[in-house]
Amino acid sequence: MTLKMRRSRELSTLRTDESRARWKLAIITVCCVLVILASLIVGFYFIAKVVNSKFFFCSGSLRFIPIEKACDGKADCPDGEDEDMCVSKMKLNGTFPVRLMGDRLVLQVFMNGGGWRTVCADKWRTKHTRLTCQQLGYTVSPRSTRILVKSLFFNPQNAFAVVTNDSSDSEILSFLSLTTQCLTGAVVSVSCSDCGEVMGEDRIVGGEDTAIEHWPWQVSLQWNHKHQCGGALVSASWIISAAHCFTGINRNQELSTWTVVLGQTQVINAKGVSVEMIVVHKDYNRLTNDFDIAMLKLSLPIKTGDSILPVCLPPHQQAVKDMLVVTGWGLVKENGEPATVLKKASVPLINRTDCAKPTVYGPSLTPRMLCAGFLDGKVDACQGLIFLTFSFLKGDSGGPLVYLSSRWQLMGIVSWGVGCARERKPGVYTDVSQLLDWIYTVMEKNP
Repeated sequence: MTLKMRRSRELSTLRTDESRARWKLAIITVCCVLVILASLIVGFYFIAKVVNSKFFFCSGSLRFIPIEKACDGKADCPDGEDEDMCVSKMKLNGTFPVRLMGDRLVLQVFMNGGGWRTVCADKWRTKHTRLTCQQLGYTVSPRSTRILVKSLFFNPQNAFAVVTNDSSDSEILSFLSLTTQCLTGAVVSVSCSDCGEVMGEDRIVGGEDTAIEHWPWQVSLQWNHKHQCGGALVSASWIISAAHCFTGINRNQELSTWTVVLGQTQVINAKGVSVEMIVVHKDYNRLTNDFDIAMLKLSLPIKTGDSILPVCLPPHQQAVKDMLVVTGWGLVKENGEPATVLKKASVPLINRTDCAKPTVYGPSLTPRMLCAGFLDGKVDACQGLIFLTFSFLKGDSGGPLVYLSSRWQLMGIVSWGVGCARERKPGVYTDVSQLLDWIYTVMEKNP
């Protein structure tokens, strides 16, 4: 090999080594930059998390206020934004003028000077059905049928209302006048939603793992993407839950911290639907648990399907003749761990007189509450099956207690109780039938 060739090879090797060295340096530099960026991102994330837990950012004025001042009823940001996106309270003023009666969903209206009136089928048209359902907060599948007066389970006492004009108003009362009889001998039965239509689930055998397809109205209410309470879907836009889930520390009252997860058997930190509004009954009392009800409006109406479907609200004077079913992700035993898979349990309704005895709950039971469970304490929702812990924010709170009539109906909301399978200490639920006027008013005022 000539000297010239040897020098050429040495020069080529030197260039290769220099190139490798440059690549190594470049890779090390890039890795260092990435590590620094990642550290900064993680650092900023935790700093932001700490700041968000301590302060509320007023975007309009570009300043922070203490988190305790957000959602405290006083505007501390110049434009009041610290109070705009908070849990609100609403009290019912007067009687909601439309209701459905009994299993057959007979339509009644409350008319000034006439009280409650059963609506005759005379001159009743499809538009009247649609307007009635809109006033009740529903827009899906409105339909009506005729029922003979003589077949009613109650006595209308010749107190009827009949269509007598063609008003352009959007409220059904504007079309009606008082009358003492229905010329056709029939009254109107109204159905406003494809709610509560679930097949294939044995409702009697309870306290076991189940699937969301059998209870598609069950939802998980998550605070900062962690399950806090249950709830029940009652329309494409509205959820019913318990008031105590949204009271207490101010952070629980910020709408941005809450999401709703639907259609899931396992309670997971899934991507949920944001919340536009949370309304708590203004008469809710944290000491007595009275009026323990809240409603959440979703930011967008959801699309229903096999695993997402509303439950029906109960009609007035719904007779309960069978077991009820409660579902949720609560503790599986007293002081135990929460369930990760949706569970169900069947419980009987307890007579109000029995539950209000001094040896049970006495005067603690208000007219807005109902009891379900077993007074002997031998069997309860926690007997190795599902523990509906009624201590606040333990997973089941706000969840549905349902009853199957012609369809599944929401009879109760998990509210409170004492322990698990304790003698004479059954579960206490918010009685939905006693708060229908408030529920319908909330939906009507916030379409």
